[in-house]
Amino acid sequence: MTEARETIGQGIGQEIGQEIIVADIGGTHARFALATVAGGRVTAVGEAVTLHVAEYPSLAAAWRAFAARLGREPPPRASFAVACPVRGEVLKFTNNPWVFRPAALPVEIGVEELVLINDFGAVAHTVAQARQEDLIHIAGPRRPLPRPGAVSIVGPGTGLGIALLLLDRDGHLVVETEGGHIDFAPHDGFEDQLLHRLRQKYVRVSIERVISGPGLAQIHAALPGVKKTPGYAGDPELWEAAISGADPLARAALERFCLLLGAVAGDVALIHGASAIVLAGGLSPRITSFLRAPGFAQRLTAKGRYAEMMADLPVWLIAHEQPGLFGAAAAFAARKT
Repeated sequence: MTEARETIGQGIGQEIGQEIIVADIGGTHARFALATVAGGRVTAVGEAVTLHVAEYPSLAAAWRAFAARLGREPPPRASFAVACPVRGEVLKFTNNPWVFRPAALPVEIGVEELVLINDFGAVAHTVAQARQEDLIHIAGPRRPLPRPGAVSIVGPGTGLGIALLLLDRDGHLVVETEGGHIDFAPHDGFEDQLLHRLRQKYVRVSIERVISGPGLAQIHAALPGVKKTPGYAGDPELWEAAISGADPLARAALERFCLLLGAVAGDVALIHGASAIVLAGGLSPRITSFLRAPGFAQRLTAKGRYAEMMADLPVWLIAHEQPGLFGAAAAFAARKT
């Protein structure tokens, strides 16, 4: 195992603990690492190995590729954060083609014990163990996360993840959701046109269609004047042009993306009865300065009679390199207590 670094909310413990393999498997990447848990907490997470989902035919194949890199027999315990609902006899990832049977997977990959958790449920476990210095302020008052209280966790990446974290003075409860698939609700004329455009392509338009990595291209394509500009080879090139400012229309699409994210984060907080919001996902850390611009907060608080209440919600961003891996380990640790 690589040298362990200090992890969120917990230094390297004195107990040797139990070694497990953790994975964070999304639409684009499958990340694996060794971790150690002890006393119901995560004491160490090793360096992550990142594999591209498109290069492997199945979850089991990606597991075998990681195991081969270990150079030794993997530990017989594992915890996987997966980007799909964890229910039913057959699980299918939302944004990648892998399908697997939870009952058969432990035998298929050769482990004695396997915990499966939704990927954003894993992020919620990470937030629950976060120290104040692990959070970056985005908007609203600089209050700590409420104990007791509810926290809405919202994060764009390949898809859009949403989870509910219930904190009390002695612990926490994670509620996994598929909130990224609620209906997209326009706020102005441009968004009305965007919805109309998307309805020509999809039977139903969820908020994930616009608030996600691929969603930026949908917004960009709907902007006036885009047809006169050269296209992009793929989403990464468009995101780079937007963040760098190399293309003013790409930048305009990103600014609209932040408006939409603010609107949805506010809606989710209203639904959850939340006292705070935490932003996560693969994209949020890349666009921190854009989220701190006025548009995100203005849309978040634009809730009519509840505008004042929404303005009083602290909004933070979780600063952790691998919140999914840490959260998978935390979920395993919590299960063992």
